[in-house]
Amino acid sequence: MKTTCLFFGIVLLWLSFHSCANQTFLSNDNEGNLQDLQRSDSSIQHCISPDDKLSLSIWNHNDISLGSVFSIYNSNESFGKWVLVDQKGFAQLPKIGRVKLGGLSCTQAAETLLKLYELDIKEPIIVVKILNRKVTILGEVRSPGNYILDEEHVTLMELIGKAEGFTIYANLKDIKLIRDNRSYSVDLSKMDTLMLHGLPLQSDDILVITATRGKAIDQKAPRLIPIASSLTALAIVASFFLSR
Repeated sequence: MKTTCLFFGIVLLWLSFHSCANQTFLSNDNEGNLQDLQRSDSSIQHCISPDDKLSLSIWNHNDISLGSVFSIYNSNESFGKWVLVDQKGFAQLPKIGRVKLGGLSCTQAAETLLKLYELDIKEPIIVVKILNRKVTILGEVRSPGNYILDEEHVTLMELIGKAEGFTIYANLKDIKLIRDNRSYSVDLSKMDTLMLHGLPLQSDDILVITATRGKAIDQKAPRLIPIASSLTALAIVASFFLSR
């Protein structure tokens, strides 16, 4: 009896672990060096690229601004006014026409436009923003999805905060940051990685919060309980006949 029950118990245990052995989520064999991220320069700015959506804010000149941050005009991508950068890096702007901005940061673009607009405007104050910079967070957070980078610098932990924090199944020892087709493993359970809380994210980054084995076991539990009951019944029947 004990031998039979032990056998079925081992089978059940193997099934439960095997069911969660292959829960790797969005794996990437191209593993990057975490030290590269720690040395990343927080001052790096996104360069304007084709298909970027730009807003142009000129202080006290809402008539020629595009989604001004200085007024009631909305600078949001969904509801505000913006201009699309074409495939050659040019943007069609009020008064000055077609201007090459591709390859420039927002700061550099503002400096370029300042020289052009000051021919007609006295001491213009200009702000250029890219409205479609976004990052993606997947896995064990309460609100996964795509998030627009409204600010120039958004850190890893700020993004997790925007996603309303971790779920109870989040595996803090195995967080994946995917950038430029390279995966970086981050262990937030260690004190020496706390500096990564301030790690600045870049446009098109993907952050994957993997799940602990406990989630797979909990998900399989409703199906494993009937199996366990059936195995127990079989074990009892088998032991009855073997004992005769």
